Amino acid sequence: MAGGVVEWLALQPGERILDLGCGDGQLTAQLTETGAVVTGVDASAEMVVAARERGVDALEAKAESLPFPDASFDAVFSNAVLHWVRDHDAMMTEVRRVLKPGGRFVAEMGGHGNVAAILVALMAVLARHGYADREDGINYYPTPEVYSRRLSRHGFTVERIELIPRPTPLQEGGMAAWLRTFRRGVLEGLPESLQDTVVNESVALLEPVLRDEDGNWVADYVRLRFVARN
Repeated sequence: MAGGVVEWLALQPGERILDLGCGDGQLTAQLTETGAVVTGVDASAEMVVAARERGVDALEAKAESLPFPDASFDAVFSNAVLHWVRDHDAMMTEVRRVLKPGGRFVAEMGGHGNVAAILVALMAVLARHGYADREDGINYYPTPEVYSRRLSRHGFTVERIELIPRPTPLQEGGMAAWLRTFRRGVLEGLPESLQDTVVNESVALLEPVLRDEDGNWVADYVRLRFVARN
């Protein structure tokens, strides 16, 4: 599913690449097969350990504070991570700092309208039980226009930016598994006795919209993909 943004990255052998939010390093390892020199960073110590076990050069670091000298990389790449970043202004400052002059920032993240139905259902259920604010500020899903302006304010030249609807089939466990995985922090902040109720009620609201007659679930993903030059 990262094929599109990797194509936009257009890696060249010998380039130095930073994979921002590398996770367990699966995609990072694939990027190195092009002949590029790829370093991964992730805020999760557990993910960094998993990436290193794959042979990936990985460090624990937040996107807002990168442990590299100025002008270290030809490109900074990120897939399905930036919507979790809390301070995008600090992140952009750091990305621009570690990029070489003319270097590129290529990323895909959740865009405006991403998982809209899921969030509306979850927020309605949370509000019903007196926890209306628990979803506030979890993710950032901007429009292309807003994010272009933000990149420009930080000195980037936006070459290409698109909002891409991408309905995504869910695997075993369906919507309940999605909620328990991607809203684990929200659920764990609730009383234990309420957690299953919130999941079950959210699933019931979403069934008419995101589940087909055969019982297959599709998440309403929308992605924002861009290329910006330093």
